[in-house]
Amino acid sequence: MVNGDEYDLRVSILPTVYGEKIVIRVANKKAFVVTKEALGFSREDLFKFESILKNPHGIILVAGPTGSGKTTTLYSAISAINKPNLNIVTVEDPVECLIDGVNHVQVNAKAGFTFAVGLRSILRQDPNIIMIGEIRDSETAEIAVRAAITGHLVLSTIHTNDAPGTVLRLIDMGIEPFMVASSVVGVIAQRLVKKICPNCSYSYRANDEDLEALGIKTSEEVLLYEGRGCTVCNKTGYKGRIGVYEIMVLNKIHRELINKGCSEDALRTELIKSGMVTLRENVRRYVLEGSTTLSEMIRISHTND
Repeated sequence: MVNGDEYDLRVSILPTVYGEKIVIRVANKKAFVVTKEALGFSREDLFKFESILKNPHGIILVAGPTGSGKTTTLYSAISAINKPNLNIVTVEDPVECLIDGVNHVQVNAKAGFTFAVGLRSILRQDPNIIMIGEIRDSETAEIAVRAAITGHLVLSTIHTNDAPGTVLRLIDMGIEPFMVASSVVGVIAQRLVKKICPNCSYSYRANDEDLEALGIKTSEEVLLYEGRGCTVCNKTGYKGRIGVYEIMVLNKIHRELINKGCSEDALRTELIKSGMVTLRENVRRYVLEGSTTLSEMIRISHTND
């Protein structure tokens, strides 16, 4: 405990030829529960986020690689819909944070209590809302989808690069396309990008190569921003991180495409027509307003290819 805040330490030890290599992950438990307004959504994406949370049943997935802030978004969603009259049960590995009024269940694989076993037990508890820490295998995915179809609101995380790719991942896990189309109500894909240090931020004129990376064709001056590095940011040029999101809300047309076994590109094209703002577009907005750097945008774009 530091200054009244409780921290979790996850320690990984790896034997190497030069001795033991130790990595410690430090997590502030309070950091996991933030208001939905504090997540960093644009006004349009916040409206979409709030609208999908109003669904009485279905499955909502938070997608992204390790360390992209999925757990924080998941806890924020649960906190936003948590009410005394709702039976909310989670199954997690590990339980990162305790929320008042929520029944948290810890996975214990050594004892045979896996995500799938925990889910089956939870379904006998008459839950209104189920939170699954992560969909890791086809068995968990199938139970989660069936729970969503049978009248439960299910929230979970999954490792995919973007929102449309989540649909294909579920199908690859063995879930029938019609079940995916019937159960998924929304997907929030996300990344974390580094914020430019406000103490040493400076602007420079974008060159032709920069404009090409941004996808901008203009003869007018475009300013980009970086941090020089100072004592405030430990000479890195960055201070803090912000979330970048891509929110997919399915409508009738999207569900029909999924039922027909459409490609990921075809689904993405239709979603963009329907108003989905991609990860790349959202991070580009941050670049142009001076919140992050072009290099961070390129990093996000590469991990999304």
